[in-house]
Amino acid sequence: MSLVGKQFPNITVDAISEMGDDLRINVLEEATKNNKKVLLFWYPKDFTFVCPTELHAFQEALGEFEKRNTMVIGASCDTNEVHFAWLNTAKDNGGIEGVTYPLIADTQRNLSSVLGILDIESEEYDADLDTVIVKGSNVTYRATYLIDETGKIFHESVNDMPLGRNVNEYLRLVDAYAHVQKFGEVCPANWEEGKQAMNADRTGVAEYLSNH
Repeated sequence: MSLVGKQFPNITVDAISEMGDDLRINVLEEATKNNKKVLLFWYPKDFTFVCPTELHAFQEALGEFEKRNTMVIGASCDTNEVHFAWLNTAKDNGGIEGVTYPLIADTQRNLSSVLGILDIESEEYDADLDTVIVKGSNVTYRATYLIDETGKIFHESVNDMPLGRNVNEYLRLVDAYAHVQKFGEVCPANWEEGKQAMNADRTGVAEYLSNH
């Protein structure tokens, strides 16, 4: 079920800073208390292959997100200790040294479970062991959420494990949403900052289509 248009879950989870400081982060509060947009992106595992390319790509674009009053937060189900080791591994050795935004450590999978983004094939109760047996990797897909200053989710997307994200698309979406907030116009297909938007009525659509 889509969460777009709904409040982001009010759940506080462990996280780590670039300096290795243990944090407690509530994404909803980060948005509402700081009056910022938040980009939260989930990746499957530390010390893997596609994942560091994405973390470095978000780091390279961090200044652009900050210009747009948008906070970037990474997240996986790894522990803070594993995050810290990865943060201290050189880029040319597959590490994420130089990443400065916080990383969530959802080791208990409380937040990722509520979001419904865990790779779980099935869950079966084993009466002999008196426990639930999970089949699947039980790590997250490449899920991305954009949250506005009120805590409302205005974009969500989920990629399968092998598919890396296009960071520029999230900058475009932040720009488009900010345009809607400021001007009340809607943004047509392939809209980018500086291009024509349109009024959400038949006249606006007709005028836009006649010019394109």
